[in-house]
Amino acid sequence: MSERETINGTPVTEEQIAAWAIEAEAGYDVAALKKRGRGRPGRGAEPSQVIALRLTADEIAALDSRAEREGKSRSEVIREALASA
Repeated sequence: MSERETINGTPVTEEQIAAWAIEAEAGYDVAALKKRGRGRPGRGAEPSQVIALRLTADEIAALDSRAEREGKSRSEVIREALASA
C-alpha cells in the first residue's frame, strides 16, 4: 500500500486485510447480516419519513420542557400531539 489506509484513525495492516479476505471467501451468513440491520429501528410496518418543522424559540422551549418532564423525545411528544388532534 502506498498510502496508509485507516479506519477511525487506526492504520489498516496487511494482516487485517488478509484476515478480512479469508472471512469473505468463507462466506457470510446473509440472514444474520440482514437481521442486524442499520440505522434507527422502524416504527411500524411501513417506512417513516423525516420532515422539517419550523418552531419559534418559545415553542422549542415548551416542547423540550414537556419532553423532559414526560421522559420522552421531541418526536414522541409531537407524534402524540398529532395523534390526539
